[in-house]
Amino acid sequence: MDIKIGTVVRALAGREKDRYFVAVAVSGGFVYIADGKERKLSSPKKKNIKHISPVNDFIDTDGLTDRKLRQLMSSYLTRTSDQQDRDL
Repeated sequence: MDIKIGTVVRALAGREKDRYFVAVAVSGGFVYIADGKERKLSSPKKKNIKHISPVNDFIDTDGLTDRKLRQLMSSYLTRTSDQQDRDL
């Protein structure tokens, strides 16, 4: 699994299960994830790479703030929800 900084990921395990985050750092077998709300960019969650799944989206992290990240994640979740509704 190749996860790069800026990749949108879904948590597969833990208390964050089924929530979406952005990868802000990658180190060895771990990925540091943030959503800008509960997990800020200044203190991201360390997750085992086996416990997350990348989705087909990317967020540019240059100059990213917690507020901007919350807005991007909100629009991503809305877009994903709308697409799922159309697929039904």
